[in-house]
Order: sequence, then structure tokens, then C-alpha cells
Amino acid sequence: MRTTTLLSGLCAALTVYAAPQSAQLSIQPISSKPQAPLPFASISYDLASPDASTITAYDAPDIPDSSSLVRIGIYDAKTKSWLSGTTVASTENFAKGYSPTITVSVNGRGDVVSAALKGVQIDAGQTRDFGPKVVLVTEGKGAQPVLNKPVVVSKEGKKVEEEAEKSFLQKYWWMIGIAVFIALSGGGGEQGK
Repeated sequence: MRTTTLLSGLCAALTVYAAPQSAQLSIQPISSKPQAPLPFASISYDLASPDASTITAYDAPDIPDSSSLVRIGIYDAKTKSWLSGTTVASTENFAKGYSPTITVSVNGRGDVVSAALKGVQIDAGQTRDFGPKVVLVTEGKGAQPVLNKPVVVSKEGKKVEEEAEKSFLQKYWWMIGIAVFIALSGGGGEQGK
């Protein structure tokens, strides 16, 4: 009974993490006249295979000439607040000859933590794929510090020096003495016939 429950729980947990997820990114031109963020791109991603992330919908942003910067992230229109961390990028990332690459950072559950944008210069001689791309960065456990032995201090608060390791002779000299004593005192004399 418990094995079945444990197995079904494990399968359900794996299904949650294996299911493709999606996110709707928004863009907001930064200018003297504030504008509401607009839908920018929809992405689909899977934590099991981050390299297979794709852009499912992309609307080239209509950025006013007065704006030289844009903010990118996940925006909730109902609460009128940003749900993820945002980054600011130059509008030159959308200029002619550049293809936008969206970098999306997600945590271990698959929630979007932040989004960033970088325009990559297009080299028409090497590639025919001019469309926008998405790069998924997953959260991982960082390196753990390697700690040394704790420092031992005396009652006076000074560091206690470690004793040097003793050699075999220093440790067992007394056994050698006993062995020599037994060898010299052993035997007994011959008994008469």
C-alpha cells in the first residue's frame, strides 16, 4: 500500500517538472510619458531540456522615437505589477541588422525569475535564421565551501599547538623493553639428570 502511494507521488512530481511550461513576456518603453507594458513574446520551455526552449509568439515592439530604453519582464495587467525581475535594454537591440535574443532565468520550480534582451548582429552569409531566439537559464545549486578543521583554543584564548606525530619507536619503546627483558631472562637452566 505504501509503495503504491510513494510510487504514484513520485510519478506525479516527475510529471510536474517534465511538463512544458510557458510564459508571456512584456515590454515597456521608458520615456517621459509612461506607457503601459505591451505583450512582447510568448515562450515555451521545459526544465528537463532547456536547450529546446522556443518562442511560440513574437510581436515586434512599436517603440516611440522618444524612447531609447525598454524594460522587459513578466507583467500582470490585472494587478498592474511586474511579476518577475526586469531588465533594461537599449532600443538599438531592435535595429536593422540585429536579431533579439531573450534570456529567461527560471528557478527550480520553473517560475520565471527575470528576463533580459540582447540584440545579436546578423551575419547573412552564415545563417538564414534571422528570427528572435530564447535562451533558458535554470537555477542550480552553487558550489559549497570546503571548510578546514576548527581552530582549538586554550582556556587563555590562545591557539593550542598540535603535537607532532610520534614515530613507531617513540610510541612502543616500552614493548621493545619488555621483549628484550623476556628474551634475556627466559629459558631457565638445565636440570640435572
